[in-house]
Amino acid sequence: MKRVRVIAPAHVHAGNMDLNGSLGRLYGTVGFTIDRPRLVVEVEESDAIEANDPFAERFARAIARGLGIEGLRIIVRERFPEYAGLGYVTTLGLAIGLGAVKVHGLRRDVEDVALLIRRGLVTALGLYACKLGGFIVEGGFRKDLVERSVPPLVFRGDIPGDWLFVVAVPEAPRRRIAELRASKEEAILREVSMSDEEASYLSRLVLMKIIPSFVERDVVGFGEALTEFNRRLGMVWQKYQGGIYCDPIVDKGIELMLKYAYGACQSSWGPAFYGILDREDRALKLVDELKRLLSDHGGGDVFIAKGRNRGLEVVELG
Repeated sequence: MKRVRVIAPAHVHAGNMDLNGSLGRLYGTVGFTIDRPRLVVEVEESDAIEANDPFAERFARAIARGLGIEGLRIIVRERFPEYAGLGYVTTLGLAIGLGAVKVHGLRRDVEDVALLIRRGLVTALGLYACKLGGFIVEGGFRKDLVERSVPPLVFRGDIPGDWLFVVAVPEAPRRRIAELRASKEEAILREVSMSDEEASYLSRLVLMKIIPSFVERDVVGFGEALTEFNRRLGMVWQKYQGGIYCDPIVDKGIELMLKYAYGACQSSWGPAFYGILDREDRALKLVDELKRLLSDHGGGDVFIAKGRNRGLEVVELG
């Protein structure tokens, strides 16, 4: 019986550049692939659907039905929290789908899988993180083809090897955010909007400062632009999340990060937030201070990651 192991990276968002849509496209995502945490999942032939994770079971059923196969056995060996801003759900679905394609010797790519499971079609950062890794800017979905096409990749670059991501995931707000996303996310995504002027400014910020600063390895300018981009988006989302950031602990954490980091962002809905540095000594000091902050406010996880400049890996196990 054929079995594969899929190793897939987490990703973190900086935000979406156009929630207006007057040019015919919506969203468009900026973000990063990081080397930790990671997902490790084994996919095996089976005559039934078996999974040790409820999200995995749901995806396995959809994938088996879409590929015309009888069943799949899914074992999630390593995971990270769902609905935490690290991309677990989309990454899991794509990993299972590509694992199933490999197990059954089919000719399908990550875009085919995304269309099959209906993930990575509104914001495609997770799709391109699994396909390519690196720093990613995608161009949003066509309004007349919503969830029927994959947003196009606009820019992708290797993240410099000396850049460090200090990532914090506070525990206290995680359940509330997960419940909000599970119950209201689809409705909110249909409702949220911004002015034409704000979409124009954010798009200009991406095109004229974020991407050029990245290409020139100007981490100072890049961090400044990224922080402003994320904060301006927080002002749009505050109606739904209660503030510029999703929780007061994230406000405090971002403020602390900016004492050490070139830029700091909340990732997606949060509660994960991260800062970008290029010195290990400063990163370690920041980790220590963030751990103290989180321990005083319900706990959580803080760690250092590096950029990952390749996508997921599929390894045959026999």
